[in-house]
Amino acid sequence: MTDTLATIVLAAGRGTRMKSRRPKLLHTACGRPLLAWSLGAVEPLGADPAVVVIPPDEPELAALVPGWAAAAVQQTARGTGDAVLAARAALDAFAGDVLILNADHPLIEAETLQALIEAHREAGAAATLLVFERTAAVGADFGRIVRGPSGDVAAIVEVRDATPEQRAIAEVNSGYYVVRADLLWSALDRVTDDNDQGEIYLTDIVGILHGDGERVHAHVHDDPLVAKGVNTRVDLSEADAELRARINRRHQLDGVTIVDPASTFIEPTVQIEADAVIHPFTVLRGDTRIGAGAHVGPHVVAADATIGRDALVGPFCYLRPGATLLDGAKAGTYVEIKNSVLGEGAKVPHLSYIGDAEVGSGTNIGAGAITANYDGTRKQRTVIGKDVHTSSHNVFVAPVTIGDGAWTAAGSVITDDIPPDALGVARAKQTNIPGYGTRKRRQR
Repeated sequence: MTDTLATIVLAAGRGTRMKSRRPKLLHTACGRPLLAWSLGAVEPLGADPAVVVIPPDEPELAALVPGWAAAAVQQTARGTGDAVLAARAALDAFAGDVLILNADHPLIEAETLQALIEAHREAGAAATLLVFERTAAVGADFGRIVRGPSGDVAAIVEVRDATPEQRAIAEVNSGYYVVRADLLWSALDRVTDDNDQGEIYLTDIVGILHGDGERVHAHVHDDPLVAKGVNTRVDLSEADAELRARINRRHQLDGVTIVDPASTFIEPTVQIEADAVIHPFTVLRGDTRIGAGAHVGPHVVAADATIGRDALVGPFCYLRPGATLLDGAKAGTYVEIKNSVLGEGAKVPHLSYIGDAEVGSGTNIGAGAITANYDGTRKQRTVIGKDVHTSSHNVFVAPVTIGDGAWTAAGSVITDDIPPDALGVARAKQTNIPGYGTRKRRQR
């Protein structure tokens, strides 16, 4: 028995059933690539070495392999056993247990993998499999677990190669394995491609080990969702829904009110403090941070944004990367904010675009405000001071600074700085032409 652990993550499948030009594992669930979900479950285990098997000529996929793991290339898709053999060179000197898993199972969690490893070591087995009872939703096409007289696993039979009696077996293989390294390679060396697919099946090592008199243990899991792989876009949406539900539930248990979890999309990297309220049809992405007492939504999209305590966002608001609302600030209806800071208690209530700007505390931005931040070459900044009152339909042509306590007149296009406490007026003088309507009617 050993406490050393290596891992092999099988990520070389092309995913043809996705009907996509992109590799399957680059498709995202809850904003994270499928490969990143499985790697996220493996990382806490501290496996060393860790190997990710990828297909050739896929630089985007290779770029997802983290620094704590090595990439190995399966040059030709010849089955799961061949994919494991592609990692052999990286594990050549390793003596310990090898955890093997498929990368297209985003619902797996580190705790489940750790329990599998512990069960393997407690059983003193040559190999241990994670198995479950198939359901109508998961497992119909999975390999059947054939047990021997002792109750240990004698073989895994793939459905396409199974007899009718074997297909009736309810217990199925989930695709997670822990195998002693020395026995793994010696068994794989004896696997042939004599099967319906003409491939080297990793599952065949079970029958070989059993035939050698080695013990193959089955660790039973009660939730088949751990084995739910993604092969089609339908699978992807179902996995996304489950991951989203888990994320929302975690926030709720941590004290966040989510009014309608079914319509709320929160990516795993988002942080929300207790007593925040997330209203329906809200999408929170990336590095977004939300403080206690904030109300966000309904119909809000926030990406890489910071929302302070007791801030109000929405409805129908878009916070783009770099948007920061300090405590008590407000971004209201049909407001878009990008790379800007709203000071404490500052308000942009409605119908405005604030980009590359600083808005001081206590300032109120009138309806229809626009910061014209692009000069055709680069983005320029608008600085609006504290306790400023801007009026409706103002355009601030950056770079421009509005002093503390200043005011602007409605309909003004502000191109020059406004001193503190001054009123900025920048609009054409109105002229009324008497009788114009009467003359126009006579011309019809």
